[in-house]
Amino acid sequence: MAVEYAQSDQFRGARIHLCDLAGLEIRDCEVSGLRVVDCYGSDVSLSGDFARVVVNDVDVTAYVEAELDRQHPVRILVRDAATAEDYRAAWTAIETLWQETIDRAQAMPEEELYEQVDGEWSFVETHRHLLFASDAWLGNAVLEEDAPYHPWGLPAGGMPAEEASALGLTMGATPTLDEVLVPRLARMAAMRRVVDGLTDAELDRLCGRKPADPYPDQEYVVRRCLRVVLQEEVEHHRYAVRDLAALQTRAQGRATRYKPS
Repeated sequence: MAVEYAQSDQFRGARIHLCDLAGLEIRDCEVSGLRVVDCYGSDVSLSGDFARVVVNDVDVTAYVEAELDRQHPVRILVRDAATAEDYRAAWTAIETLWQETIDRAQAMPEEELYEQVDGEWSFVETHRHLLFASDAWLGNAVLEEDAPYHPWGLPAGGMPAEEASALGLTMGATPTLDEVLVPRLARMAAMRRVVDGLTDAELDRLCGRKPADPYPDQEYVVRRCLRVVLQEEVEHHRYAVRDLAALQTRAQGRATRYKPS
């Protein structure tokens, strides 16, 4: 079993030289200034929020962003949203994306919706995370609800278990997709009501709360909070359709392998 290091700064500024790092996974880490030099391998994968990525002295940042925008054009609506009308348009596009994808998922074998691809969240876990994100950034920060967090919400992997428990989250919950879609779609409906009534002036209103206690103590305005909801939705939709495709390919492979001759 692989050794796991969590919540440690022991590798900050470290130099790893002449080591076998095959299969190394770095997840939910701060990697600013990370350099991989004169290394070799047959398959290297990067994902995350990187301000600049250079491969073999070539800055590929703009290319990667342009390709993602081409494949997922709703990202552009979200990134460029400035007015209340822009936020409404972006949310309408996101609602359409998710309706199509949920319909697609519900036509798949149920067990596949709990299956992880390469250690990423399952389809059900993705909706649990988006439930938490909207609970925090919409329900708590923007709407200032008395009890904004649903216990099935799933925070980002970096949140310590005790902080998640303090928010009333049940990390080990195992709801079905239909069960988790009840609070999830209710929260999406709340977002629809907010953007429908949104004005340009409201976008710049200072929120009375931060998203959750573990978040930094700083000013949060409605514009920023709603943008986070939009970004979470569009990026996790991208991950979800990627993984659903992988699951379907995997299932087709199994069917072909065991097909009677």
